[in-house]
Amino acid sequence: MNRNAKLWLIGIVIAHLLISILHGSAHEKAHVPLSPAANIFVLTVILAGPLLGLALLWPSQRIGVSLIALTLVGSLIFGLVNHFIFASPDHVTHVDPQFRTLFTTTAVLLAITEAVGSGLAVRSLRARRSL
Repeated sequence: MNRNAKLWLIGIVIAHLLISILHGSAHEKAHVPLSPAANIFVLTVILAGPLLGLALLWPSQRIGVSLIALTLVGSLIFGLVNHFIFASPDHVTHVDPQFRTLFTTTAVLLAITEAVGSGLAVRSLRARRSL
């Protein structure tokens, strides 16, 4: 992975973390609860997974990039399904109108960072294999 790609990936993971924190705040303010299983997924896959992947970039770039790719793809699927597909309190159209803009904006920004970050990670893995 070249230096620029690594810097972009680091930036995306950090942006994803910050947006996740804002989205969590929107969940709290709008009183949108998550199930215990969803909370575990959020804590392990969405929050910790990409950060652990970043930490692993230096001792094992392949494992770190792979973990970032897997966790961001998992996060993307989870977010798309829960925020935009399934009718539930977590769907953007069911959130209290007072907090809907923040909730929806952060849900969209999460999807963007997850799609871009996982795409960059997968591209980096493929480029490495072709060398």
